[in-house]
Amino acid sequence: MDPLWIGLAMFAGMLLLMALRVPIAAAMFIPGALGYWAMTSEPALLNQLKGSAVARLTVYDLSVIPLFLLMGQFATQGGLSRSLFQAAAAFVGHIRGGLAMAAVLSAAAFGAVCGSSVATSATITQVAYPEMKAHGYSGRLATATLASGGTLGILIPPSVPLVVYAILTEQNIAKLFAAAMVPGILATIGYLIVIALVCRWRPALATPSEPLPWPQRWRALAGVWPIVTIFLVVFGGIYGGLFSPTEGAAVGALGTFVAAIARRELSRAGVVKSFIGTAETSAMVFMIFLGADMMNASLALTQMPRLLADWVAHLHVAPLLIVGAVMLFYLLLGCVMDELSMMLLTIPVLFPAIMGLELWGLNPEMKAIWFGILVLMTVGIGMTAPPVGLNVYVVNSIAKDVPMSETYKGVFPFLATDVLRTLAMLFFPGLCLGLVELFY
Repeated sequence: MDPLWIGLAMFAGMLLLMALRVPIAAAMFIPGALGYWAMTSEPALLNQLKGSAVARLTVYDLSVIPLFLLMGQFATQGGLSRSLFQAAAAFVGHIRGGLAMAAVLSAAAFGAVCGSSVATSATITQVAYPEMKAHGYSGRLATATLASGGTLGILIPPSVPLVVYAILTEQNIAKLFAAAMVPGILATIGYLIVIALVCRWRPALATPSEPLPWPQRWRALAGVWPIVTIFLVVFGGIYGGLFSPTEGAAVGALGTFVAAIARRELSRAGVVKSFIGTAETSAMVFMIFLGADMMNASLALTQMPRLLADWVAHLHVAPLLIVGAVMLFYLLLGCVMDELSMMLLTIPVLFPAIMGLELWGLNPEMKAIWFGILVLMTVGIGMTAPPVGLNVYVVNSIAKDVPMSETYKGVFPFLATDVLRTLAMLFFPGLCLGLVELFY
């Protein structure tokens, strides 16, 4: 059989397995293994299986993923996420919609020590939703805010998907983190504006709370100094050349552990739970890696990446239209896949095609960084957009009294700002590349 048809059959088989609710790692691994066997032989497949797992699991740079995840676990179990929300609520809670704004601000701050969208959504929801519910906030506004705010977990560095993108495309992790700073800040500002406009349009959705005395506000603000210190040490050390991103993640994990211990909120059970949670999430991530590696090895044999790059290079259309089509493809794919799976499966295929385009006169490294930020923002939209919206599922699993349909109705204004921000990055690459040029 023609290898190209085998490649198409592998994609069809993967989608079928996903529709049957087979775990995404297996849904990619099984068609990939069968396709590899069909194009080579059984000994070749066994040889591939023998070496691929070792090659993937011994990549030093990948150790940054469990370290950042562990940092987020320590912050959660040590009560740091609660301090972030309390500090933000102390200063803006008396504004109409202020508790929702506090949830966004705390999600942005927590994302600076987490790197996971789902973890940020789950953690901040547990802290903020009971407060918003107690103050009479609409379930639609509360859950939509928490689901959208959770995407800041991957937009604000550190970001696990950006680490994956950096490894897949052989780019500098620190430069990608720098490029994500401005988009993350713009996303935070955009969400705050949405909350202000929605609450101005429908005041009944959010009841202001009583303003706190200034001494109480300062005490609440003092509770977030560990997060600020850790962020400054980790990223100051990375951009100051004191240590690599992997070493910075280790320093951050240790610093978060010490801060949580100092607060006397991290018990022995909490430490155990942190390590178990990190191990479970890391295992899931690396299983997806193995499944995607098998699929991509088979796709390489079909020559699909090269054929796609050649086809795109000879298209008589504007390069930006091609990039826009790729982003639309990611939006559609986000309806059925999580962000890591999408990137692991598609970047090896699409990246060569994008790098062959002339885009804004960017050199290859800047083009790769800019495209990575576009992909990150696009897959972030998929975390809240219907019909899947993984963040929506996570938030509603905690806020069980709010129908999921209400949350989806509430996220549309936030999605509008996501689309506008993504278009701004598409047409003005300097928004995300400015800090990279400044630091490097």
